[in-house]
Amino acid sequence: MNSRAAELVRLLTVRGETLAVAESLTGGLVAAEITTVPGASKVFRGSVTAYATELKHELLGVDATLLAQSGAVDPQVAAQMAAGVRKALGADWGLATTGVAGPEPQDGKPVGTVFVAVDGPFGADSGSAGGGKVEGLRLNGDRAEIRMESVRSVLALLLRELAGEQTGNERAQDTEQNGGF
Repeated sequence: MNSRAAELVRLLTVRGETLAVAESLTGGLVAAEITTVPGASKVFRGSVTAYATELKHELLGVDATLLAQSGAVDPQVAAQMAAGVRKALGADWGLATTGVAGPEPQDGKPVGTVFVAVDGPFGADSGSAGGGKVEGLRLNGDRAEIRMESVRSVLALLLRELAGEQTGNERAQDTEQNGGF
């Protein structure tokens, strides 16, 4: 999986942009994956593991009414977590994970229900509502498999955003800087 994290670090470095992560069900695994990459300190600002529901509000600014009405496993919660960590840690991009890894359902949501989100400096034509994008997942497997697939999915979400926003000129500069690869 490290190749996704390495590609993220490479792209963010080329773009001169930074990243922050808000995690719930992944409990720090996204941050750990990113920081295994040499040079990650150039782009990775830090992370907040807000495992307890009230910390999503207190540390990340997630709306308390939303949390009370919908619970922590909700697409809007994921979007607000990504926006909140981006703001709190002063990053260009924010990622977030929230969901149910199991073994029991949570807030009426079945095991394997996961939401991953990205918030960033989207262009006017990105089609992004409210500055962020959320992806809902329905994952199978045990607790460890659901958590690791959540990590893979949130990294892939940001990779797609970065690839979609990169202009031809940036690609040419990137290729030149990386020896033609």
